[in-house]
Order: sequence, then C-alpha cells, then structure tokens
Amino acid sequence: MTKGTITRLIADRGYGFIETEKNEAVFFHRNELVEITYGSLRECQQVEFEVIHTLKGLKAVNVRLARQKWHNERKPRQ
Repeated sequence: MTKGTITRLIADRGYGFIETEKNEAVFFHRNELVEITYGSLRECQQVEFEVIHTLKGLKAVNVRLARQKWHNERKPRQ
C-alpha cells in the first residue's frame, strides 16, 4: 500500500487529491473509500491506498485512513 496525505477535497463533487510520499499528486473519488465516509475526511489526514494508472493519470483506489502506531511509554514494574 502507498501512503500519502489528503491535500485537497472538493466536497460538492465528491473527490479530492492525495500527495504521496514521493510528492506525486493522485486523484481519488469517494466511491474508492473503504471503511470511512467522504464527509469524515479532512485535509492533512494521512491515508493508505493503492495506485492505478488511468488515461487521465494516477488514481487512488481502496483508500483508507492510515493506521496509527501506538507506543507504550510506560516503564515496566519492578
């Protein structure tokens, strides 16, 4: 899976753009969202997705929120 950041949302049209870690702009449509709704998305959110090549350019499919890594900062009991 590719990771990226939502850079732009066009709410009235139901699509947006994601910038990948390689600084590529990738189009996505709300129909490609998995386990999230378009209305819950915000710019600057981290997402994971697959990239396909279309005649119009790169397109993100199977878009989902990126998994957060949680670290346990507690010290072990002695």
